Amino acid sequence: MTRFQLQWQVTESDANKIIKDFLKEKQISKAALTDIKFKGGFITVNGSEQTVRYSLKQGDCLTIGFPEEYPSEGMEGERISLHILYEDDFILVVNKPAGMSTIPSREHPAGSLANALIGHYEQKGLKATAHIVTRLDRDTSGLVLIAKHRHVHHLLSEQQKAKGVKRIYEAFPEGVLTNRIGVIEQPIARKKDSIIEREVSPNGQYACTRYEVISCYPTFTHLKLQLQTGRTHQIRVHLSYLGHPLLGDDLYGGSVDLINRQALHCCELSFYHPFLEEHLTFQQELPEDMRQLI
Repeated sequence: MTRFQLQWQVTESDANKIIKDFLKEKQISKAALTDIKFKGGFITVNGSEQTVRYSLKQGDCLTIGFPEEYPSEGMEGERISLHILYEDDFILVVNKPAGMSTIPSREHPAGSLANALIGHYEQKGLKATAHIVTRLDRDTSGLVLIAKHRHVHHLLSEQQKAKGVKRIYEAFPEGVLTNRIGVIEQPIARKKDSIIEREVSPNGQYACTRYEVISCYPTFTHLKLQLQTGRTHQIRVHLSYLGHPLLGDDLYGGSVDLINRQALHCCELSFYHPFLEEHLTFQQELPEDMRQLI
């Protein structure tokens, strides 16, 4: 079983820096360094163990090995087929089908994307747990970004906070939206007496959704949407608030006559890969049940 490692060849510009300062510049957190020191990780220079006070020299080969990771108790790996669009040592991008939970829940304790990922890692001999960066609701399909290690998850989460991870959705709300382009800015809160449902509320958190009409049909509209914030059920709640709930979304007032799940799909995902040091964009066409609507 392999563990997650990072390695650098020290250049002239980094010579004479102590390892602690060098790693801070590489966004290795204090918590990560503490774990490396006390939970079975290592720091080596040219193959010999060193402390974070070591002063680097040009040409040194610095390697850090993170502690092994294990799935949380009760999280079992399952051999579930995954539609993987991209995979390297750091991340995966997968196309999640509708009907698959992102993580296990009381109602759906098995068969989740997290279970499938752990099973995938076990097959590859990788000691890792599921670090899902961009979650989707159980009945929303589309692209999901996954980190293979806690440190990678940390870097991508920081990028998310800075709005560097972008997702574009396609959706089919009921009725015809009169404005071709629009912005929905309404705060969202958990609905009283419900652990699942959300609603627009003055006491909620700020939420912003941008949309653009792709096509109009007699009873519904084909939309492209981009989230400016990432609140739970944001697109579903905002469109229901406008009086245009998603087709199939019976939780928020949508009809199930044409499709039996919310007609929402993450079709595009873009982000900056912190180790390849380049921007990546992935696209995934609509699934069959949504294509049949048009």
